[in-house]
Amino acid sequence: MDAGLTILRNGRLATLARSHPGLGVIERAAVVISDGRILYAGPQADVPRASSSGACVIDLEGRWVTPGLIDCHTHLVHGGNRAREFEMRLKGASYEEIARAGGGIVSSVAATNALTVEELVGEALPRLDRLLSEGVSTVEVKSGYGLSVENELKMLRAARALEHFAPVRIVTSWLAAHATPAEYKGRNGDYITDVVIPGLRLAHTQGLVDAVDGFCEGIAFSPAEIARVFDVARELGLPVKLHAEQLSNLGGARLAASYGALSADHLEYLDEDGVAAMADAGTVAVLLPGAFYALNETKKPPVAALRKAGVPMAIATDCNPGTSPLTSLLLTMNMSATLFGLTVEECLAGATREAARALGLLSETGTIEVGKSADLAIWDVESLAELVYRIGFNPLHLRVFKGQRIAS
Repeated sequence: MDAGLTILRNGRLATLARSHPGLGVIERAAVVISDGRILYAGPQADVPRASSSGACVIDLEGRWVTPGLIDCHTHLVHGGNRAREFEMRLKGASYEEIARAGGGIVSSVAATNALTVEELVGEALPRLDRLLSEGVSTVEVKSGYGLSVENELKMLRAARALEHFAPVRIVTSWLAAHATPAEYKGRNGDYITDVVIPGLRLAHTQGLVDAVDGFCEGIAFSPAEIARVFDVARELGLPVKLHAEQLSNLGGARLAASYGALSADHLEYLDEDGVAAMADAGTVAVLLPGAFYALNETKKPPVAALRKAGVPMAIATDCNPGTSPLTSLLLTMNMSATLFGLTVEECLAGATREAARALGLLSETGTIEVGKSADLAIWDVESLAELVYRIGFNPLHLRVFKGQRIAS
């Protein structure tokens, strides 16, 4: 299926294309694939006759077809786990208390730095396989557990290597401004000068980085400190994104928007000014219900305000060892609906079209449209709502990535 012409017939499409209303549903539909790209997607009766000659025809038997899912915010590459911190939270410790006591992000650094690139790949592959088994085509992977130039670069090398072991599109983000290592305690500025910025320049030179991220929070970095990193990203021509307003409101979303950020992520404490700034800049709101759930938070992101302002909303697992040990984008969709009040349409769009937008990939994937990569998920469900409604259920029938048919 990776070469020549293939026709997927007798399907029900949810194209997610903006040119169609709602989910872009087309009944009794077909998709024509040529050399890994979508040549036609529409009513089966209108398939160009020239496309049928000599094609490999696959009968979908009425199954639903969506774009391949996209996990646009993960920390997939890391060593070890933080199950002990989970126990601490169960006994009442807050995220900030754990972090200030030496836990949190910094506690994953030693385990990550002790591993080679090959070992990090080996640790990450089972997590990646779990995502792919649910129809995921594209995964964003951040650095951020190295906290030295050498180890941050090592994480990105491991992330890039994942594409050699699995049929997936990997997008990398430089997140050295994630936490401050012990030797730089109280010296955030020096850490940015010595590690974050020179490491970013090296990552860019070596072709390891697609975007630049940061953690703007009281236990991490201030807006002014993040701005120094974003200035270098702008100089290098790299897009930016930001962990913002998760635990407090420091104005991180406004800062991100001022740099034309692809996305601002978490956003539980986002205010009206931040919403307006994101709307004006076209910055995507990436909602992360896994972290909200794992941390037992009560402050929800302002979904109604984002919706009213027309801010695109994506959703993602935030897969990480401490605050969202989640490797199911299907469960993420359910959480987004039950915890944050997203509609079925918003959940499906958030894990496809808007997730692609949050990665700057909407021209390549995220919808079923002519010219785009043939990244598809084919489902054994009667209704698309089942993808959001069911819990612990994976109805994937077939995954197609860049035109290649991959059994579920």
